[in-house]
Amino acid sequence: MRKKNLIDYGIFVPSLIIIIAISIPFTLYEAESLKLLNSIFDYIVEVFSWGYLWYGVILVAAGLYFSFSKYGQVVLGDPKEKPRFTLFEYASILIAMGVGSTIMRTGMLQWTSVANDPPAGVEPGSTEALLWGNAYSMFLWGFQVFAIFVMIAPAMGYILHVRKRPLMRISEACRVIFGDKLTDGWAGKVLDILFLVSILAGASVTLGLGAPIITHNLSALLGMDVTFGMTIIVTIIWVFLFSLSAYLGIEKGIKRLSTWNMYLAGIFAVFILIAGPGVFILNYFSDSVYFLLSKYLNISLNTGSVYEGKASHIQSNTVFWYAYSATWAMLHSVFAAKISRGRTIKEMILTYLLAPTLISWIATGVLGGLGVHRYLNGDLSVLNLVKENERMAAIPEILSTLPIAEFSIIVFMIVALIFLTTTLDSTTYTVAAYTSTRDMSKFEPPKVLRIVIAAVITIMALVLMRIGGLPPLEVISGLMGLPIIIVQFLLIYAAKKMIDVDQAWKTNVRS
Repeated sequence: MRKKNLIDYGIFVPSLIIIIAISIPFTLYEAESLKLLNSIFDYIVEVFSWGYLWYGVILVAAGLYFSFSKYGQVVLGDPKEKPRFTLFEYASILIAMGVGSTIMRTGMLQWTSVANDPPAGVEPGSTEALLWGNAYSMFLWGFQVFAIFVMIAPAMGYILHVRKRPLMRISEACRVIFGDKLTDGWAGKVLDILFLVSILAGASVTLGLGAPIITHNLSALLGMDVTFGMTIIVTIIWVFLFSLSAYLGIEKGIKRLSTWNMYLAGIFAVFILIAGPGVFILNYFSDSVYFLLSKYLNISLNTGSVYEGKASHIQSNTVFWYAYSATWAMLHSVFAAKISRGRTIKEMILTYLLAPTLISWIATGVLGGLGVHRYLNGDLSVLNLVKENERMAAIPEILSTLPIAEFSIIVFMIVALIFLTTTLDSTTYTVAAYTSTRDMSKFEPPKVLRIVIAAVITIMALVLMRIGGLPPLEVISGLMGLPIIIVQFLLIYAAKKMIDVDQAWKTNVRS
């Protein structure tokens, strides 16, 4: 009897070929590719801004509907079974996966982009522009984005833990819509390849563009220039960490790293409050939350249609942020589904909507508040640094204003590195589970396969970092969100249809 392959080459190999084929012209003609892709994106902003904004609002509404209707009480697994993780562990894993190291960058610097390019009628660099900046930074990590991340999860969790389907794939969740012939044929292949292309590309971009968060702080600490050799060393350490974590699995690797980082990040936030301008940060946090809540509908739905000229940073960046989030939506939902055994659909959705949002707002308040205070006191010309494309260099400049500057930079790097690790270890684990031929309702993905996936992501990222091609791939990752949005709505409908067919709100609920 022939031994069964660990990996489904029918979806993995075509996905890899597509990414390589896309990357070749990007590396050969990086400037031209970036110009073309940006022009396409600018056209999308101009024509479809309204659609993306409503897309985020509709998904929040869908999440609330699933949570507080009869569908919310459906248990993902045996109703008598206890959840796999405690609520703190569960929330920590979702936070680490959901926000990753990006919160360290946006929390510290996103306000500067808005302060330099505020909405129409607001003067750049003014106090109102500063309030818009931090409020918008919080908005980016709010309910719409996390609804985008989680709303495929009900369908994926249901097929995996209730219907016990062996393959943890988007195509399997669509079987109730497409039927067996299309699911097992070309349509299923297209969906699964789309998933892998978007995730492998996104993971390579994350690895390639995440390294500067560490290298720029390291260069400031050591007084050295950022070189490709330094980037290689940082990347190797990072790859070792996320490969080891993925190899150890969810219980021994991903869960422990995620919970440890929550404690470490909390200690760092308290240190900044005590050693830095704590009173100002707390006041500015309150002002930012008030400003965000008072402008929430404005940011959520305003396209600036009655103002002439190009879109402001808020309008263009929100569209890109939603599009880029949609690219990652399938990964987040598949991973959330995998770790949600024993949770109700309501618990899964609300935890993903609330826990990462709360942590993100706190991180933005502390990190952004520190930067704004230094700017207002004239300690740093942060806005000029950002204008001069020295964005990453601004982070160690801000941290250096704290007492024990070296300690602050080191702790920031450690927290960022662990956040980066917890993003990619869960990515590696999920891609391995997705491409595995094992029964994912019973087993974990093979450890060898997890290492193979980590190696593939690393090689792609290093090659693109060395010869160019990462910036265009980042834009193409955002553009790939368009077809994934359609898949999202299909899977929301699929979840409802499966639960209705099985009448799971009667049979699969806690007593």
